[in-house]
Amino acid sequence: MGELFDLTGKVAIITGSSRGIGRAIAERLAEHGARVTISSRKAAACQEVADTINAKYPGRAIVVPANISAKADLQNLVDETTAKFGKVDIVVCNAAANPYYGPLSGISDDQFRKVLDSNIISQHWLIQMALPQMIERKDGAVIIISSIGGIRGSDVIGAYNISKAADFMLAKNLAQEVGKHNIRVNCIAPGLVKTEFARALWDSPDAEASSISQNPMQRLGMPDDIAGGAVFLASRAGSWVNGHGLVIDGGTVS
Repeated sequence: MGELFDLTGKVAIITGSSRGIGRAIAERLAEHGARVTISSRKAAACQEVADTINAKYPGRAIVVPANISAKADLQNLVDETTAKFGKVDIVVCNAAANPYYGPLSGISDDQFRKVLDSNIISQHWLIQMALPQMIERKDGAVIIISSIGGIRGSDVIGAYNISKAADFMLAKNLAQEVGKHNIRVNCIAPGLVKTEFARALWDSPDAEASSISQNPMQRLGMPDDIAGGAVFLASRAGSWVNGHGLVIDGGTVS
């Protein structure tokens, strides 16, 4: 492992890391030396991921379940990670919600609020909880998993796309505020990745074929395609990348 990508001694929280993109990021951060906190609502699913990581790299993973919509859960996530690992260097805001597929004219107020609360407000909460210790140490990296949906429209996931566009601006504004403390805040914007979360967009031959036809690489993304970007942004290799949205989509929006 080259020095630029070495995360030895770093501690990372990854929300939504019991499966999909979050799990791939947690596994790759651990592979590069970081100690990681696996978190989602379901403790058993988190424990399976932590056990897999610890079997390869003993002591590098712990479990702290959290519902991102519960502010107290997020505070406990930061507090428990700090208590067990001594600090938090890296925050990856990956968990998200999308309870509605269809035109914006049909979304209920409760569904719209859930999307905005989960995909914007909860990210803000978690980042604000971790920032004070990063500021004190003059070092830190925050990665928000946005989406290429944040830079284009959709007739079926409009509310989700609105929330992901806001994530880009959350990163840009925080980068302006905390860059002077040697803290980088960036987004990763995946294209369509073959995960359970995005199943509604690819779980039929016609839907998958349509998505693939729009991609220059003629395939959907896989969770590990996104993980390398997170390693880059979390490590010294990304030490002068701040307020940026890294698009990883096989060229779909090029």
